Amino acid sequence: MTPEDEVDYISGRTRLFGIVGHPIEQVRSPEMFTAEFRRRQRDAILVPMHVLPEDFDACLPSLMRLHNLDGLVFTIPFKARAFGFAHNVGEQARAVGAVNAMARHANGRWHADIFDGIGCVEAFRRRGIGFAGRSVQVLGAGGAGSAIAVAVAGERPRLLRLFDVDAARADALATRVARAYPDVALSLGVASAADIAGNVDILINATPVGMLDDVRLPVALDMLPPGLVVMDAIVKPERTPLLALAEQCGCTTIRGREMMRGQIARMVDFFLAAD
Repeated sequence: MTPEDEVDYISGRTRLFGIVGHPIEQVRSPEMFTAEFRRRQRDAILVPMHVLPEDFDACLPSLMRLHNLDGLVFTIPFKARAFGFAHNVGEQARAVGAVNAMARHANGRWHADIFDGIGCVEAFRRRGIGFAGRSVQVLGAGGAGSAIAVAVAGERPRLLRLFDVDAARADALATRVARAYPDVALSLGVASAADIAGNVDILINATPVGMLDDVRLPVALDMLPPGLVVMDAIVKPERTPLLALAEQCGCTTIRGREMMRGQIARMVDFFLAAD
């Protein structure tokens, strides 16, 4: 039995993994990853690491030198910036230009890939909803939005529309998607309410708008058609302003936690394969 002044899930032998972001209090990864490690009977935990953007370039190399740190997860706003710190990157990461996981191999080299898009597609698959032949609007062309766009393009939608408040970033994403999937029809911009009613089947928010106490919508909409499928990649809160509106309008909704579940098993596989 564990003495009353001890816990049974961490010791000096515990292997560490961290999630790096700014802000960090919205993440659910520490709870969910640690639960997955325990299910696999691994002595490991994932801890939140709050790094300010101006400290990232100096802080990350020092973190990577910790001898009992085996992996890192990256969230807003570091997915693109972390790319350059990996020794090797996977195919998805190369297409996206960003990473959200890095694993240290036995030889000390760090391998990275991105799993946001894989998690998004898996969340839809588990609901029995496909992308093939459908029109999809993705909001956000950052690390998560880029990964989602690339993965969705691989599912052969009829049209993939990309939008970011930074038009140059959206244009760069369109170029990467077109290079990876030249047969997928692409357009840039955000659909209006009328467009969404008539021309969009799936709406995905991959921006941070609506996170934590942010009551804004990622786009100016006051009504959504009930046949629309709406997914929000934000994990906290689970019911974002966009999802609340979608539920009120009778839409099918998919929460960020569902996308997170789709990622975690694959990411833990990735981390443990480096053992």
